[in-house]
Amino acid sequence: MNKLKIFGMGILISLFLSITSNADTIKIGTEGAYPPWNSKDASGNLIGFEVELANELCAIMKAECTIVEQDWDGMIPALLMRKFDAIMAGMSITAERQKTITFSQGYADEVASLAVMKGSSLEGMDTPEGINLTLGGGDVKKALKTLTGALAGKTVCVQTATIHQNFLDSGDVGKVNVRTYKTQDEVNLDLASGRCDAALAAAVAFTDYAEKSGKPVVLVGPTFSGGAFGNGVGVGIRQGGDDAIGKRDAKLLKDFNKAIDKARKQGIISKLAIKHFGFDASM
Repeated sequence: MNKLKIFGMGILISLFLSITSNADTIKIGTEGAYPPWNSKDASGNLIGFEVELANELCAIMKAECTIVEQDWDGMIPALLMRKFDAIMAGMSITAERQKTITFSQGYADEVASLAVMKGSSLEGMDTPEGINLTLGGGDVKKALKTLTGALAGKTVCVQTATIHQNFLDSGDVGKVNVRTYKTQDEVNLDLASGRCDAALAAAVAFTDYAEKSGKPVVLVGPTFSGGAFGNGVGVGIRQGGDDAIGKRDAKLLKDFNKAIDKARKQGIISKLAIKHFGFDASM
């Protein structure tokens, strides 16, 4: 065998090993701009509840993982294009999203809330404390009627392509002037500057911002769950198929579900939720 053939085989072996190595590494996409679920520190490192949870789940799965940053509005398309293998980005499990991707079991609850600046005329709305749109009933109807009247003609700011925008666009609270932003940080800044009468997002996104910025942001109205707001937050994964990659995706779903079960039983999720949210948001 001449040197050229040996050299060529060496390249092929190296390429094969590289592909195999990459296939065994789980890439997890997160936004890095939705604190306290996921964000970045002053040095640009990804941090937050889901970043720490992802590392814990990967340790349980005995898997090598890398966490990569991805803009929110391109999150699902990037997953489908195989830029990464899973999503952990505060993504609620909804029927609409399940048409395109699949989800693990939920690992945390995410209740939504309206927020205003202290002194707003929207403070003190008389609504039930929490409503579940899936359950319906008198409390839900009463809350939606109150909100419809209170938000009429108001500008409500929200992050684009979210369950929160979907709810405002649904007409359940009448005709609202919806202003969309690429990130939650931009929503928070415009709320604080007075460009929004109110904003809608995960309740913890507002309480986290108020605590860190010192801005007098307050939650108003009920907290929302169910219906358009989904059934908790889970790991987003491509739908499995019959080919090798599809089978790997199907196995990945099973592995994440087992890891979430174990993390829950060991109290890992509860501990991280209390650390980042101030309460136990585990499901």
